[in-house]
Amino acid sequence: MTVATVSEAAALDNRSWFHRNQIAITPWLFLAPGVLFFLFYVIFPVFQSFNISLYDWDGLSPAEYVGLQNYEDLYWEFVDRDAFYTSLKNNIIWLVLYLLAIPAGLLIALFLNQTVVGIRLYKSLFFFPFVISQVVVGLVFTWFYDPTFGLLNTFLGWVGLGPINVLGDERFVTYGIIAAGLWPQTAYCMILYLTGLNAVDPEQIEAGRLDGAKGWKMLWYIIVPQLKPATFIAFVVTIIGALRSFDLISIMTQGGPFGSSRVLAFYMFEVALSEYGFRMGYGAAIAVVLFLIMLCFIAYFLWSMYREEKGAR
Repeated sequence: MTVATVSEAAALDNRSWFHRNQIAITPWLFLAPGVLFFLFYVIFPVFQSFNISLYDWDGLSPAEYVGLQNYEDLYWEFVDRDAFYTSLKNNIIWLVLYLLAIPAGLLIALFLNQTVVGIRLYKSLFFFPFVISQVVVGLVFTWFYDPTFGLLNTFLGWVGLGPINVLGDERFVTYGIIAAGLWPQTAYCMILYLTGLNAVDPEQIEAGRLDGAKGWKMLWYIIVPQLKPATFIAFVVTIIGALRSFDLISIMTQGGPFGSSRVLAFYMFEVALSEYGFRMGYGAAIAVVLFLIMLCFIAYFLWSMYREEKGAR
């Protein structure tokens, strides 16, 4: 028995390094393609954008190194309340109002998490905005806001109010586009919370009922704490969606009227790729500013979750 054990151990030692570490290596082999794609298509372009932002380049001719000149131009645009100031201000408005999708998604998920007649039909109707293209959403709301035949002005006419050109008025255009974006974003948050509600511990709910918790107290103290993972994902995705908003603005207004609905992503497209003149370095500088804003928010949420988990241990 001892001789067989020794021979088996010797045979194991004579195997190749890969066979001896196969269990530890295999997961990394499966992850390798995804990691390589992430590095090549996400991480490398981020550093490339930082590099391009230091140059004056039109995309074709040789690049001219200008250092931080592009960032200085952005600063003066902000001070003079020019296009960059308008874009940044609109992005902040997007960020604040877009977060309304999270509580709205939670309330809809709580409603759909019940057993009532026709609940599958309701789920399908609320889920529908999430599966359609943003281009379709933009076109639908463009028709909805149309001052001549749109449903919005039809409803306003019923109560004696005059027609409002939402997308043609500098005061309303940003809020009109945000309302269009909230429609599918609320559906996405609803899906996250529906998934989270399936994982809520029924024993904690029963214990809360025995202690007299009901209504808002049950929701705030028993259910919402168990939905923290879903809330974290909803916050991160909603913040990223608000800061990188582009498609709805491109479809509904093209940044108008008079550039009043621009956001950073659309302004970056304008200065880098549109008729404003292929200023790749300047567009890259805007992209870097947008990336740093996103990074600050995401890092804050990651740090908050890490601190909570560390405290729970």
